[in-house]
Amino acid sequence: MTHAFYSDAAETARIELTRDERAAVDHVRAALEADPRQGHPMPDSALQVVDLLPEETGGRGISVVYRYGDELDAALILWLVTGP
Repeated sequence: MTHAFYSDAAETARIELTRDERAAVDHVRAALEADPRQGHPMPDSALQVVDLLPEETGGRGISVVYRYGDELDAALILWLVTGP
């Protein structure tokens, strides 16, 4: 099983989300532990992104930006980018 962790920046952003938005992000974290390759790659980068629509978060759209390391079998959620 893969482990997924929040960076300090992502954890700070997560705390500022609404309860429903936080639940949606936590769902992505759990899903990454089951399958860390579900995001789409960012151009010219080793980072991957899972986009959540406002319908999924009960609020704003959120992009969960993460990096997966094969050798560690771990995903690090680097940033949570929220929409308006």
